[in-house]
Amino acid sequence: MDTTPTDPLVGRLLDGRYRVESRIARGGMATVYLALDVRLDRTVAVKVMHRGLAEDPAFVRRFIGEAKSVASLSHPNVVQVFDQGTDGDVVYLSMEYVPGRTLRDVLRDRGRLPAREALEVMIPVLAALGAAHQAGLVHRDVKPENVLLADDGRVKVVDFGLARAVEATNQTRTGVMIGTIGYMSPEQVTSGAADARSDVYAAGIMLFELLTGRQPYEGETPMSIAYRHVHDTVPVPSALLPGSPPLLDTLVAQATARDPATRPADAKALLVAAVDAHRMLPRESGPIPSAPVPPLPLPSGPLSPPYGVAAHPAPVNPTLIQPRAEVLTGPAAGGAAAVPEPRGGRKRGSWVLLTVLALVMVAAVGVTGWLFSRETTVVVPSLVEQNVTLAAGEARQKGFAVEIGPAEHDEKVPKDVVLRTVPAAGAEVKPGSRLTLIASAGPKRVNVPNVVGLELNAAREKIAAAGLTVDDVKKQASETVPRGQVMRTSPAVGNRVKEGSKVDLYVSAGLLMPDVMGMHRDQARTVLESAGFVPEFVEQTDSAQPCTVIAQDPRAGAEVDKGAVARMTLSACNNGEWHWPWENNGENANEDDNVIVIPNVVYKDVRAARDELSAAGFRVKVKKGLNRGRVLAQLPPGGQQVPQGTQVTLWH
Repeated sequence: MDTTPTDPLVGRLLDGRYRVESRIARGGMATVYLALDVRLDRTVAVKVMHRGLAEDPAFVRRFIGEAKSVASLSHPNVVQVFDQGTDGDVVYLSMEYVPGRTLRDVLRDRGRLPAREALEVMIPVLAALGAAHQAGLVHRDVKPENVLLADDGRVKVVDFGLARAVEATNQTRTGVMIGTIGYMSPEQVTSGAADARSDVYAAGIMLFELLTGRQPYEGETPMSIAYRHVHDTVPVPSALLPGSPPLLDTLVAQATARDPATRPADAKALLVAAVDAHRMLPRESGPIPSAPVPPLPLPSGPLSPPYGVAAHPAPVNPTLIQPRAEVLTGPAAGGAAAVPEPRGGRKRGSWVLLTVLALVMVAAVGVTGWLFSRETTVVVPSLVEQNVTLAAGEARQKGFAVEIGPAEHDEKVPKDVVLRTVPAAGAEVKPGSRLTLIASAGPKRVNVPNVVGLELNAAREKIAAAGLTVDDVKKQASETVPRGQVMRTSPAVGNRVKEGSKVDLYVSAGLLMPDVMGMHRDQARTVLESAGFVPEFVEQTDSAQPCTVIAQDPRAGAEVDKGAVARMTLSACNNGEWHWPWENNGENANEDDNVIVIPNVVYKDVRAARDELSAAGFRVKVKKGLNRGRVLAQLPPGGQQVPQGTQVTLWH
C-alpha cells in the first residue's frame, strides 16, 4: 500500500463524509485511496479522477451517468459502487474496499497458471461481465489490472464504465484510443466501436495470458501491437505451451475471433463454454469444495507442469464451481490395503458384509453430494417494456419479493413501463429474493421560466437553473422596454419543453437612432421628438439643400436610451428659401418641362405612398427612420411643383 505522506488528499475529509487514510494505488486515469466513511463507519475505497479528466465537463457528465448505471449492477463478482460526488476540484467514486491483490500481481509472481486454476479465475470474471452485458453495460477495458483477488478467495471485477466516461473527453477527439492496447479488439482499433463482443475478445486474450504467462502480441510500439490485433489471428495457447488442453485452445480461438460476428454473443455465452470446459478437464488433485474455505496462499515459486502430480492450489473462487461426487478407494483414498481372497465362509461372509456397507456409504455420499450441488437459484425474468403493474404481478407469481423503485424519466419509454430491474434480467438469485422494478416517468419536461424584464445575465442564470440553455440572444428596438432587458423568449414563457432544450432571448436594444440624413429640419425635429429624442440643430454653410440634415450624432442605427440628445448638423437655411436642381439662378423651370405637383404622402403606409408616387411619374427612394411602416417625412415636401421624374425620398 502506498502511504506517501506528501499526497495532499491524505488526511482530508472529502465531501464532509470520507476521511482519506492512505493512498493504495495510482493508475492512468485515477488514484485509489483507503478511506473511512464517517457517516456509516465503514472502510471504503475512494477512486479520485486525475485533474485533467475532472476539469473536462463532458467527462464529468458521462462519469456521473456511468456511475449511476454501475451502482445499479448488483453482482457478487463486481466491485460495488456506493456513491459518487465532487468536492471542489475533486471528482470521486466511493466503492467497496476489497483487500487483496490484482490478477496482474499474481501473474507477475507466478508467470502462468495451470489450466483448471486459470478457468477458476476466468469463470467469476465472465459471470461479472455477463451480468453487466445483460444490464446493457460494456466494460471496454478488461485486463488483469481490473481483476481483484480478495484475501478470502473472492474474484471481483472493477472499473466498469470508466473507459466509456473517458470517451466523452477531449482526448478521444484527438485520436486517442480508449482501452489497453494488448487487450483491444480489432473493431476498437479500427473504429473505436465497442460492445459486449469486445469484452469477450479481451477476456479471451486474458485467458491466453493466464495459460501462457504472456500476451499473444508483442511489439516495439503500441501501434505495431494494434496492427497485429487487426490483421493477425491470435495463436492458440498450445502453440506456446505444448500439452495445453485442446478444449482451451478452442475456447481462446472462439473468444478472439477477428470477426465479432463469429465470437460468443456476450460474456454469458462464453461463461457457459468455460464452465463446460472446466468440467471436462481432468482433475489435478482432490475435488473442489462447494462451500467457502480459508484460501491457501498462492505459491510464489515456479509452476509445476500443467498436468503433473503436484498438489493443486485452492481455487480462487471456491464458491463458484460445484463439485462432482467422487469415490476414492484403495490406498490413494487413505483406505485399508487390498484384502486377499478369504479361504473360509466366515471370512467370505464378512467380506460380503463389508462390500454392502461400502455400497451403502457410496450411495449416501452420492445423494448428499447431489443435495448440496443441485440448483438452488432462479433466473430473473425479463420484464423490461412491460407495464409496471403487470410486471410486478408476474414477478410475484414467480416467487420474488417485488419492490417498485423511484421512477426515472426517459425520452423514449412511455410512463409506467419498466425501464430496468435490479438485479437485471438473466441474473441468478436465490428464490424469494427482492426484485426492484424501475419504471419510466415518461419524458421529462420543464417550464420555460418567466425572465421578461430581467437583465441578460440574470435571465441566463434563471434559464440555467430551470435545466435549459440559452441558444441565441437577439436584440430588438423598443420604445417602451429599457435597453438590456429581456422582452420575450422563444419558446414562449410557460411552455413545457424537454430538459436541456435551447431557448432564444429577445433583448431590448432600446431606441435605435433613425436615419434623418437629407431630411428637412422641421421634419427631422418632428421625427426625433416623436421617438423620444431631444434634437439639437447646428447650421453651417453648405451647398446642399437649405435646412436639410447633413450630419447626425449618434449615427443612424445606434442603440440609445429614451430622452437622449440627438445632435443634427444642417445646411444653411437661407431664410427658409428652397433651391432645387432644376432651378437656374432663381428662375422658374422652362415651360417645356412637364411640371407637376408632388402629392403629400406623410403618415401614409410606406408601400401605398411609394406606389402613389411611382404612378405619378416620380422616382422614389425609401429610407428607414423609426421603421414604423408609415411615412414620417418626405423630400421634396408635398405641394411643390417639380418636373416629372424627380426623385422623392421617403422616411418611415
